[in-house]
Amino acid sequence: MTPYARRGVHGQTVEALARRVLSGDLPEGSTLDLVALQSELDVSLTALRESLKVLAAKGMVDARQKRGTFVRSRSDWNLLDADVLRWQFESDRTSDADSALLRNLAEVRGIIEPAAVRLAAERRTDADLAALDAAVDAMGQGGSDAAHAVEADLAFHRALLAATHNELLERMEMVIESGLAYRDRIVHSSPHSEDPVPAHRAVLDAVRDRDPRAAEAAMRALLDQAGRDLDRIGGSPDPGGSPDIGSHNDTEGPTGQ
Repeated sequence: MTPYARRGVHGQTVEALARRVLSGDLPEGSTLDLVALQSELDVSLTALRESLKVLAAKGMVDARQKRGTFVRSRSDWNLLDADVLRWQFESDRTSDADSALLRNLAEVRGIIEPAAVRLAAERRTDADLAALDAAVDAMGQGGSDAAHAVEADLAFHRALLAATHNELLERMEMVIESGLAYRDRIVHSSPHSEDPVPAHRAVLDAVRDRDPRAAEAAMRALLDQAGRDLDRIGGSPDPGGSPDIGSHNDTEGPTGQ
């Protein structure tokens, strides 16, 4: 799934409306005053309605006769939609729901990535290894540039999912990347952030050696440390640490994302 375009009046209107819903400025259950929104956003009524159709497709709003257009309950939102995730994590406000969503995404990563890296170790090609090598090399060249570190980390995890050669797992990048990018911005902006290269290199080495068990253990160590880093910095509470799903190596590994 391709993230929704941000450019143009239509894209900007969609994002403005989404952020108001996600921030609570347009609370769940509230009926929207389309005339007022049209004036505030300085768009045509047609453009406003077309933008609301995008949010309706994502489960965020709906329209009914006699009630008008209203914000649906959060339980109806498509939280796995890449745009919904991105809009929420890019919000200027952090709510309890946002922190809970970040923890939920960490648990999803704890389920998906250790299993995915086992497949990557079994199926990786030379091209996959080249992409992983490039991402790890980029991590070591960014210095204190947080934006560079975030992009390198995203490239690594994207390449790992691609190395599974499973189309459905590859699509999970849209879910994982939003939370990962948000977490990375917090961690890499901290002066206490540790070197992420060793933990990622351990995962890569196991994938290169076609050792699924070692790859899974290295990935779990990376995710465990990532959760502790975020908790230490205070980006989001992480009660109990990373999810303990299945048997794995409990040896504490270097910092990773």
